[in-house]
Amino acid sequence: MDVGLLKAFIEVYRSRHFGRAANNLFISQSAISARIKQLEDELGTRLFTRDRNNIELTTTGKKFLVYAENILNTWNRAKQEIAIPDSVEALLSIAALPSIWDIFLEDWLGWLHTGNAAIALQTDVMRADSITRNLLDGTLDLGFVFDPPKTPQLLVKELIPVPLVMVSTDSSITAKKAVQENYIFVDWGTSFGMIHAWQYPDIPAPKLRASVGRIALGFLNNFGGTAYLPEAMISEQLGQTLYKVEDAPVVHKEAYAVYSQASIKQEVIEQTLGWFDKT
Repeated sequence: MDVGLLKAFIEVYRSRHFGRAANNLFISQSAISARIKQLEDELGTRLFTRDRNNIELTTTGKKFLVYAENILNTWNRAKQEIAIPDSVEALLSIAALPSIWDIFLEDWLGWLHTGNAAIALQTDVMRADSITRNLLDGTLDLGFVFDPPKTPQLLVKELIPVPLVMVSTDSSITAKKAVQENYIFVDWGTSFGMIHAWQYPDIPAPKLRASVGRIALGFLNNFGGTAYLPEAMISEQLGQTLYKVEDAPVVHKEAYAVYSQASIKQEVIEQTLGWFDKT
């Protein structure tokens, strides 16, 4: 199949407009219309409903979208793999939640770069659901999450538990008062949310909800307040501009590496994860 047809199909779906899709692909509108027609002829079905100001996927178009994205991702991945020099034995595509990068993956990435010259790396930041989907369709080799997917096709390795501590710009504040005033809730995943709700029931809406620890830390430094953050992230500020809330419990948050059990790179992946067993 011509991947150009798939690109046209996906671009029309994303833009909901033939003209905009054509501009995005640097081709004429007649060319993109011809590609969609050719694809529909090959599949023997309509992929879009074409109202004057509205373009939507048909039922079969929605089904085909999943396959089109997988085929195109696989094609792009194949081009990347083939393009790496002969001296490189493997290309590892890695994605993690942004907060996990902040906590310890930067050190791990540095170790990979300096000690494994035969491995090329491609890194990204993704949501947990995107990490799972890309691992399953083979466009991602290794993912890092807080709440591992319960999917039999994926292997899960528990990593270093991350101590989350409540810190504040007020050195004398108590936990009970901290969650009532200028509190920043950082979403460290489902299990953390359950522990937090049990420990601090019926608290008012937080001043800020953040999905990334760095956002919360920046807000604390600029405007003050309290939040649960990884001890490693704020170690240099402890006792200086940030202070542990002494009566607040430390929450140990598990992080996990996830990869496909069908991956042909399983041996390389497990070798790279050995770093976590030594730290």
